[in-house]
Amino acid sequence: MRPISRGRFRRRLRHRLERQHENELVREDVMTGTSPEDQAKISALCREAERLEEDALYSSKGHFNAEDTWVRRNYWLGVPATALGAIAGAALVKSQPEWASAFTLLASLLTGLMTFLKPNERAAMHRAAAGQFLALRNEARFFREIELLDTSRLGELPERLKVLSSARNELNQKSPSIPRRAFVAARKGIEEGEATHKVDKNK
Repeated sequence: MRPISRGRFRRRLRHRLERQHENELVREDVMTGTSPEDQAKISALCREAERLEEDALYSSKGHFNAEDTWVRRNYWLGVPATALGAIAGAALVKSQPEWASAFTLLASLLTGLMTFLKPNERAAMHRAAAGQFLALRNEARFFREIELLDTSRLGELPERLKVLSSARNELNQKSPSIPRRAFVAARKGIEEGEATHKVDKNK
């Protein structure tokens, strides 16, 4: 991955801060005319939604990275196993049983590893988890930037956020663990702006 330049990092950081400032101005405008108690409730809901959105973002990116790792391992094991099996068959046809046995053994070892590790199945599990966390992140962002603006529904919003939080907890319990290397790569990618929408970059 190409390292991000200091200038690009500063621009992205400035855009992020400007976006946050814009959201704060919108919330201040919404809070105009509301009671201090309601203002405190809106601020608390917004902070918790931001935490939920951040958790979902890191989890989604980490699972996508883990999926890529298992897809590569599936190819690393599957392609050589298939090739060795074909070579073993050719060696047997040419009456070279020693070579045929050696290639067959190697192919069997790789096939056994694939059966034990199940890289294709693990990749599918991480891909499914990544998609679910991404959907949760989108819902949390919509809640924070759109639903919180409707102060007439303020009494309903805590329950709505509770539903999103419960969905996150359920996903954390049933999703496969994210390898540390995949999580570190996810954090680096997020800090470099890989998960930032174009509309947010241009703000």
